[in-house]
Amino acid sequence: MQSSLIGKIQKAHLYAQEPERVEVVEFTAKFRGDHDSYKLTYREGQWTCTCGFNPLWGVCSHVMATQRLMGPIGPGEQGWLAMEDNTARA
Repeated sequence: MQSSLIGKIQKAHLYAQEPERVEVVEFTAKFRGDHDSYKLTYREGQWTCTCGFNPLWGVCSHVMATQRLMGPIGPGEQGWLAMEDNTARA
């Protein structure tokens, strides 16, 4: 393997330990739910989902699952995590 590529791999490992370096500005994904597939979008600070629940509540299980999968680089408000923690303790 070329030394320049090895250097890039090492740098990538260092970057991966600093998730604050990444800011997701726009994101689009297809989510396969239990009953249908949905289009998820994050744009201009807002998540949208084509399911029926999201337009009514501004959040849905598809968005929450995607935020959880994205971990520390997942964009948008994740206040539902605090509710989830409180529910788990009850």
